[in-house]
Amino acid sequence: MSIQMLGRGGLLLLLAALMSGCSSSSPLNVWSAPAASGPAASRVSLECRVSRSSCMYDGKYEAGERDYAEDEAKRLNRAEMERLRRAFGG
Repeated sequence: MSIQMLGRGGLLLLLAALMSGCSSSSPLNVWSAPAASGPAASRVSLECRVSRSSCMYDGKYEAGERDYAEDEAKRLNRAEMERLRRAFGG
């Protein structure tokens, strides 16, 4: 195997690792589709990382909507904690 092929393989592995790392750290957004991707999704993700308040909802809620949103956020956070525990053997 030539050094050039090893370099290409290493570059592909690096890109795959970076892409998988980015996809697993998407922001919590209960209102969007779970498989959002593309330039718009990455722009929103960056905006939320830079300024969390830009992703927070300040409007009025319908009856029961706020409780549902909070319960869903708690459920998703627990699921992510379990996933991290399994991934890191904790």
